[in-house]
Amino acid sequence: MTTKKIERAILSVSDKTGLLDLARALRDAGVEILSTGGTAKSLTDNGIPVVKISDHTGSPEIMDGRVKTLHPKIHGGILGRRSLPAHMEAMKQNGIKPIDMVVVNLYPFEQIIAKAGVPDEEAIENIDIGGPSMIRSSAKNHEDVVIVVDPADYPMIIDAIRAGREITIEERRRLAAKAFARTSAYDNAITTYLSGAKQPDSLKLEYKKIQELRYGENPHQSAGFYAAAEDGIYTGDNQLWGKELSYNNILDISAALGLTREFKKGHSAVVIKHTNPCGAAVDGDQLAAYKKAYACDPVSAFGSILGFNTTLTAATAEEIGKTFVEAVVAPDYEPKALEILKSKKNIRIIKPKNFQTPYASYIRSVIGGLLVQGVDSQLLDEKSLRVVSKRQPTPKEMEDMLFAWTVAKHVKSNAIVFVRDGVTVGVGAGQMSRVDSTKIAVSKAQSPVKGCVMSSDAFFPFRDGIDAAGKEGITAVISPGGSMRDEEVIAAGNEHGMAMVFTGMRHFYH
Repeated sequence: MTTKKIERAILSVSDKTGLLDLARALRDAGVEILSTGGTAKSLTDNGIPVVKISDHTGSPEIMDGRVKTLHPKIHGGILGRRSLPAHMEAMKQNGIKPIDMVVVNLYPFEQIIAKAGVPDEEAIENIDIGGPSMIRSSAKNHEDVVIVVDPADYPMIIDAIRAGREITIEERRRLAAKAFARTSAYDNAITTYLSGAKQPDSLKLEYKKIQELRYGENPHQSAGFYAAAEDGIYTGDNQLWGKELSYNNILDISAALGLTREFKKGHSAVVIKHTNPCGAAVDGDQLAAYKKAYACDPVSAFGSILGFNTTLTAATAEEIGKTFVEAVVAPDYEPKALEILKSKKNIRIIKPKNFQTPYASYIRSVIGGLLVQGVDSQLLDEKSLRVVSKRQPTPKEMEDMLFAWTVAKHVKSNAIVFVRDGVTVGVGAGQMSRVDSTKIAVSKAQSPVKGCVMSSDAFFPFRDGIDAAGKEGITAVISPGGSMRDEEVIAAGNEHGMAMVFTGMRHFYH
């Protein structure tokens, strides 16, 4: 089998990452570029000549662009087998020119339906028809047509074109397999959406390898980082400084990002160690928030990951530099803050591409399969809170309880969090009994916990956790409620003079 020279290519993309570099390489090699809509405009605006698909086919785009590439001169040019004389004669008789490369990525259907409250009409209009048709046609005829669906493959194509090297059959086959995987995942997302299913009947995953990791949690374990298309929140342009991220770094950065972006008001700072918060605070001043979060557990803060919900300031960067941290994640950085942090050669600086990008789902592997669940993103409706104690919580206690509740959501079960004045004072995580988590939260506190409020991620099965907290002077407790011993638990709270609030919602995090 011989490979073929590229003389004519279709470029029609929704994600225009790397488009101009690829188009310039094709132009410089004398390749005729066919294009449509926004892609054609982007190319012509940058001085790259294109032939509009409508001019190539002799048929206008119709129905608001729904019909533009669905034409024999497009699919005939893609599907015609160059090695079959009958195919070539049919192309000649019908005025069909061969198309040697198709560069397509699809309408962003998955990103559209991930938005809260997206109208059904908008979702339906973002179901791509022409794109998948061209992709499948090209992938089927990959011996003659190079199909490219991922901007990550552009550099290989550019290098081959500039070197005058033809794309090998092995490379074409790999790109074709990737193309079919993409349309399969796309169709699966549409099927799930239209069926109204909470989870799909079959699961097809499309993740691209971002980097080969040196090892996993331990040196004897191999590992790699894979990301869904367009996520890219940990690597590449989003890592502004520092050595390569490790498996554990990525886990902890994800945990830091997940917690800190929960806070929409004020400046939040979180300190993460082994995916658990060991300190969190919200304040009107970022530096103050960081100092308070750090003070919760300064021993655990050594070698931690820090998360911030606002642009990192130079003053905060100076303070961060006083201890060793693995990484910092924030939506942006003051230039001086970057300069300060970059003086620490072992720190990683992360600026996520989309700080608020929601997770689509939560996937974990188990022996023999995968567990898939929706993300724990349901917000607490304060109107649904139920005060079950004799004493009503003060406004300040309620504010602290809501903060503690948010932090507890990100602490491994069984989770107990003590808070005073919008700052974590003690955290008990990952214990087999809730009373043990309560005792650990007390022992980890750097100051007396008297006057703190307490949050629990799930109900108290016995009164012992309440008694342990009451003896330490905890004044208010927020938890889901729902235990068969709720009356006993409430009675314990009343005996200790606590205010007690039930949320009716739990936040297990195993």
